Amino acid sequence: MRATILHAARDIRLDDVSDPQLHDDGDAIVRVVASCVCGSDLWPYRGINEVTEPVRIGHEFVGIVEQVGASVQTVKVGDFVIAPFMFSDNTCALCVRGVHTSCVQGGFWGYADHKGHPVDGGQGEVVRVPVADGTLVATPSQPSQELIPHLLTLSDVFPTGHHAAVSAGVTAGSTVAVVGDGAVGLSAILAAKRLGAGKVVAMSRHEDRQRLATQFGADEVVAERGKEGAAAVREIFDGIGADYVLECVGTSDSMKQAIQSVRPGGRVGYVGVPHDVQLNIPAMFSRNIGIAGGVAPVRAYIDDILPDVLDGTLLPGKVFDLTVPLDQVAQAYQAMDERTAIKSMLTV
Repeated sequence: MRATILHAARDIRLDDVSDPQLHDDGDAIVRVVASCVCGSDLWPYRGINEVTEPVRIGHEFVGIVEQVGASVQTVKVGDFVIAPFMFSDNTCALCVRGVHTSCVQGGFWGYADHKGHPVDGGQGEVVRVPVADGTLVATPSQPSQELIPHLLTLSDVFPTGHHAAVSAGVTAGSTVAVVGDGAVGLSAILAAKRLGAGKVVAMSRHEDRQRLATQFGADEVVAERGKEGAAAVREIFDGIGADYVLECVGTSDSMKQAIQSVRPGGRVGYVGVPHDVQLNIPAMFSRNIGIAGGVAPVRAYIDDILPDVLDGTLLPGKVFDLTVPLDQVAQAYQAMDERTAIKSMLTV
């Protein structure tokens, strides 16, 4: 089969690799229908996260089950399935507590499973799925082509935005500001509105992303950044700031902007993968600022969100503004790197 390999910074290729095989009775083999490029994939692609040898890449995909191990019970051959960006058994003590990203049998696509067997990356033609019963979520029937992009967002990007909103504590009628206008930030706007936020401010200076932010429910847009942006948010929210701020970038500047934008007694939900982020704890202490978040436990959220996608209430797949076949994966990365695309979808 063919799979995406990152060989070095900005050197992404579609290479021929061995077809995956069942290694364990709990495995499944899934033929990928669609996958996508994540903002976090850009860290190693740009060389910010060092790449010392060729690695499989990609962790968001949906597809059709082709084989199952002898013990697999929750999915069957022919099912259309959503694969969260980390695999997990859904039964361990941490999964039961909703922290599937710390599952004792879990792991990340493109790396070895807990038994040492290699696991495929998601940007390929076929993927072996460990602990398939816990990982995969089957849809009730085969989805239409139009529905597939929206289902694909449930593998990572929309539940990650949702995690920011949940971690912050967004409630009905609350005020929210979102730092970051990438696919996760835009998803966070949609998630906050789904949870009943009364007023949401999107922080964005790109017109195409501002338009989508408005479609997703943003009531106002602030183009300024840093102290000026935070001041604009405070002015919008009665001079005190937002009840909740969702930090969806992961840089030192974005976190500072988030903390400066939240009101005293407010809370920051963060899901941006942190790079050189430092917190001023004394300043947070004096203003009673709380912070929570981290890696989104996607599997914990899918069952709740999926019905809204299936019935068309929720259309998070609008974040995909570029769709290309898998053999154009290098162009998909380049478009996101150069910000000519918000999020690239790959069809297989």
